[in-house]
Amino acid sequence: MIEKLFDLQASGTTVRREIVAGCTTFMTLSYIIFVQPAILSVTGMDSGAVMTATCISSALAMILMAFLANYPFALAPAMGHNVYFAFTVCGLASMGGFGYSWQQALGAVFIAGVLFILLSFVGLRQTVMNILPVSLRNAIPVGIGLLIALVGLEWAGIVKASPATYVTLGDLKSAPALLSLFGLGLIAVLLVLNTNGAILIGILVSTCHRLTNRHDKISRNNQCSTIRGTNFSETSTEYFC
Repeated sequence: MIEKLFDLQASGTTVRREIVAGCTTFMTLSYIIFVQPAILSVTGMDSGAVMTATCISSALAMILMAFLANYPFALAPAMGHNVYFAFTVCGLASMGGFGYSWQQALGAVFIAGVLFILLSFVGLRQTVMNILPVSLRNAIPVGIGLLIALVGLEWAGIVKASPATYVTLGDLKSAPALLSLFGLGLIAVLLVLNTNGAILIGILVSTCHRLTNRHDKISRNNQCSTIRGTNFSETSTEYFC
């Protein structure tokens, strides 16, 4: 049924491959479920409401992508936009922000969303994207990827804030850092060995190890964001400990 519904054979894939790919994508993308509330809650938004909205909007977007476009693309709130929303649009004017409330900022987001939908219907959005230089189009996902990598390394304790260099090495002997390095190393080895589901296996092994060793509490010092010098460890600890 699934093969006929999404025409998998014509796309050169199988149901098993799509299931493994889907699970891997979810595991690598699910960080946004926790990071989004941690970031947006600094504006005064309710963490639980943000988490629920993140899950519902992501699920709805992916369902529409699957059934309307038949593309295996995962969609979720973007890193970078949420940071801009929290620390620039809603940030304090004394720290370089615009000083708007989160309600005003959400109103602007809604208007922008409606405009993007209208531009997509008339084809203008695609035209604008085609006008952008190829180098810029390639640089955008790279920049977002580096931001996500920095957040991951920081919350793992591998890097931390530094007044002199902005970013420096963290405590590599801490439990979170060792576990993260072990997971990355395992994934690297499995990829070299051409193991199917290498990323998924690495994530699951690391997660299982963490769940079976709950006594190793994650240090609050590893949960302090260097983004605009803002510490939101108080809002994020409940999700990880």
